[in-house]
Amino acid sequence: MNFWIPVLEDTIEDGLKILPFLFITYLIMEYLEHRTGDKTEELVQKAGKFGPLLGGLFGAFPQCGFSAAATNLYAGRVITLGTLIAIYLSTSDEMVPLFISEQIPVSKMIGIIAMKAVLGIFYGFLVDFALKQYRKIKKLRLQDPVRIDELCKREHCHCEEDTPKISAHRSRSESDSSKKISKAAIAEEASKKHDHSQEGHGNILRSAFIHTIHIFIYVFIFTLVLNAAIEYIGEDTLSEFMKNSGVFAHVIAGLVGLIPNCAASIVITELYINEIISFGTMMSGLLVGAGVGLLILFRVNEGTKKNLQITGILYIIGIFTGFILDLFGFVL
Repeated sequence: MNFWIPVLEDTIEDGLKILPFLFITYLIMEYLEHRTGDKTEELVQKAGKFGPLLGGLFGAFPQCGFSAAATNLYAGRVITLGTLIAIYLSTSDEMVPLFISEQIPVSKMIGIIAMKAVLGIFYGFLVDFALKQYRKIKKLRLQDPVRIDELCKREHCHCEEDTPKISAHRSRSESDSSKKISKAAIAEEASKKHDHSQEGHGNILRSAFIHTIHIFIYVFIFTLVLNAAIEYIGEDTLSEFMKNSGVFAHVIAGLVGLIPNCAASIVITELYINEIISFGTMMSGLLVGAGVGLLILFRVNEGTKKNLQITGILYIIGIFTGFILDLFGFVL
């Protein structure tokens, strides 16, 4: 029984930290779907190329749950893959609180945060550029369409019943050819002035709440299992393993960083503070570490192969950058 008490405490604490971020994110996404309709895609296409810049900057702020919010936005294609990568790389998670508690110089702490943000922005733009060139070569659509409605459908939040416009679009895509709604009919439906005071706010809140509960339960169960495993194995055992890994410390730090839990960043940061691992090794782990973002990615983003590819991109970027930093002896 004594084993499970701290495990449950840590799990509940981790879950409560991301809960408001999840709800606010889904609330925004539902609003975009219900109120702006097709205009959302146009806005994203215009502003999307600056996404990695904003993602890297906002991701650098020490806050738990931002990567979770970004993952949901990517699943709905409200942000680009490069923006998601920028946020994952720049997210600080538990690093800042640990640095503050250990009285690490503020200049050094700000320098590390700034480096993560700059690297996130750089790699974010690079990923978007590479993806755009690939799509040009393959003659594919350069920009993914916004698909919040598909995310809603997979989560069974029934928000397709909330507005006639969404119902019209869904009916057009799901009915047979003899029952398809014409483009003119959809345009007419979209142009109608619906009474949002009657149909909107309650349904938007309901859909956002359903989304939030679905993901929160998923994260809670997984985190409970993960915390139990870490408690059983012990953080000291993990630390000792990394200490004796030599040049492979980057590979191991990256693997530790992939753990969708704050314990990963805590272990890596503490090892660096105690001078057990190098600055580059620390960066390998912290760059890869995206908190619960990756966990939610596999839950809400369709396509396991694509999610594994995104995870691979994040991992390779992290350990490559950390190795290069150590190779050139870069420290802060």
